[in-house]
Amino acid sequence: MKKKLMIFILLISSLGISVLEAQQKPAKIVVRPREINDVLNNPGIGFTTFQRFNGDDLNPGEGWTEGLPIVYQKFDGNLSNGDHPQTTIAYFRVDWSFFEPEKEQYNWPMIDKALRTAAERGQTLMLRIVPYEEGEKDVPKWYREMVGEEKNLRSVKWRIDPEDPRYVQYFGGMIKALGQRYDGHPDLESVDISIVGFWGEGDGSHLLSDKTRIALINSYLDNFKKTPLTFQPLNGDAPDPGVLVNGTNIAASWADGRNNGTGPQMRYLGYRMDCMGDMTTLCWPEQQWSHMKDIYPRDIVKSGMSEAWKKAPVTMEICYTFLHWLDSLKYDENTVNYIFDEGLKWHITSFNAKSSPVPKVWSPLVDRWLNKMGYRFVLRKFEYPPVVERQGQLSFSSIWENVGVAPIYKDYKLAFRLKNSGKVQVLPACDDIRNWLPGDIVCDETLYIPLDMPLGTYQLEVAIVSPVSWEPRVKLAIEGRNKEGWYPLGEISVKDQAK
Repeated sequence: MKKKLMIFILLISSLGISVLEAQQKPAKIVVRPREINDVLNNPGIGFTTFQRFNGDDLNPGEGWTEGLPIVYQKFDGNLSNGDHPQTTIAYFRVDWSFFEPEKEQYNWPMIDKALRTAAERGQTLMLRIVPYEEGEKDVPKWYREMVGEEKNLRSVKWRIDPEDPRYVQYFGGMIKALGQRYDGHPDLESVDISIVGFWGEGDGSHLLSDKTRIALINSYLDNFKKTPLTFQPLNGDAPDPGVLVNGTNIAASWADGRNNGTGPQMRYLGYRMDCMGDMTTLCWPEQQWSHMKDIYPRDIVKSGMSEAWKKAPVTMEICYTFLHWLDSLKYDENTVNYIFDEGLKWHITSFNAKSSPVPKVWSPLVDRWLNKMGYRFVLRKFEYPPVVERQGQLSFSSIWENVGVAPIYKDYKLAFRLKNSGKVQVLPACDDIRNWLPGDIVCDETLYIPLDMPLGTYQLEVAIVSPVSWEPRVKLAIEGRNKEGWYPLGEISVKDQAK
């Protein structure tokens, strides 16, 4: 035994390594955080409020409001929403007539106040300007006086003739002005592409001439370069919704290998569904179809948008309200779970329940759904050295899992913090977490310790942070989050470089 030990000592000595160095070589520290099942109120995902904000009273009964300017409620400082999940998105849908009451005179204060209020309530604003609605809600009075009464329109859900060049000039001009003022606004979550049809839902888009369709879509694409846009090709009235992207720079692809173009000019847009939960042909007796079982499964594929979720968010809106589902349509738990699971299959990121109550009997189903909706990051394993040198490397390896159904779309950063009583140092990682699709993720990187880092022992922490403030923005589905939003991993010592 002594002979074998002597041979080992001679061997490592011949390699220039002392026995003391071999014994003191630090081992890696391995951390395996515990996953939690809490509903996480994270940016850009989950339920939205509708014509309201966090802390406002919900719509009573089965009804809701839309298209009108927001009626601001007195805020008492309580951000809870009663029988409705907390949200990070406020959705505002308003008619063109309220935004441009006089020709080329825009109601900027209306949008400014909505953006400001959303930010004050911990939300960003999702926006749609609606050209007109069903019933009495028409285009602006000045525009109606200009074009007069229009008959024999090609769609029963049109109020005006979109082929009149004045429609592109003025409605498209309004969108241009909107983009020039708000594109890239930090509190603007996204803007819906809304061009024709009641509520701007796009009915009859396939009936437009190529010139008009492309001009209207380009009023958005050309003027919103930074703020995400959401497309609407899923109304069920187009025999082939794939034609709606023809001639545009909207990225789309089909299972047979076709695409709508490649190159840096192509824009990745998410898509909207405005009647999620429609399960019965009784709602549409003239078509004899339902959105959930017929239209959405077909049109998501035919529109070329089935892979859009990898680069841009899918947002959905309830058909009617939850109380209408329960009291009028008599949906049971199995039906609701089916609807929710279909949404997950289509990679839903956000959902507008029209600021209407969630029946208590379905609250557990909603919580389960929220824990899958959008992104949800779990740190499974983190391995790092216990000692690093100033101006030296901090090399780590980690295994994560996105247990949600979509990636994160905001350009937040994975970052690490070294903290003790005398120093706080944030070290951003390079990995682009927007590429963290559902499933396992391996993130191995090398960070560098600054030369002026004081020697000592630090707490090593991790978070997903704002690229501007370096403050935590995204809650992880693991235990241990501290008051500042960071997740401690363990201790690490900084020593001076070896001479």
